[in-house]
Amino acid sequence: MKVLVISDTHGNVNRALAAFTLSAPVNVVIHLGDCSADADLLREALDIPVINVAGNCDPGSSAPRECVWECEGKRILLAHGDAYQVKSGLVRLRQRAEEIGVDVVLFGHTHQGVCEQHSDMLLINPGALTNHSPCRSYAVLNITPEGVTSQHYNID
Repeated sequence: MKVLVISDTHGNVNRALAAFTLSAPVNVVIHLGDCSADADLLREALDIPVINVAGNCDPGSSAPRECVWECEGKRILLAHGDAYQVKSGLVRLRQRAEEIGVDVVLFGHTHQGVCEQHSDMLLINPGALTNHSPCRSYAVLNITPEGVTSQHYNID
């Protein structure tokens, strides 16, 4: 399964749509928070599932703050990351992921792309698509029963 992962759009749905077009075809879009309204717009515009969690800039959103998504036999934690203080490191987020037994963690909040392997766990931050980030990026995952690969892409 091919998955587009975006985060921290902060109202820039046009850049999110551009990332979708550049990544097509994808089977699912995951939005990791900070403008749940953008995820809602994507859900209306696209003919594929859009899964999202709420970020710290999403007051009143009905989206969960985190969730576990299962795909191709892999358990994937989706979280914005602010609740785990990811700007200060990934220790708390890794602890949470180990507690609930996931294979992959997808998070945002830092506005910086990350792809790190820790033991059998992959941690991925797609970066941000907001105008306020010095480097705007997204990630594309390929999920199979054999494993998960990730590629980051910069976008203007």
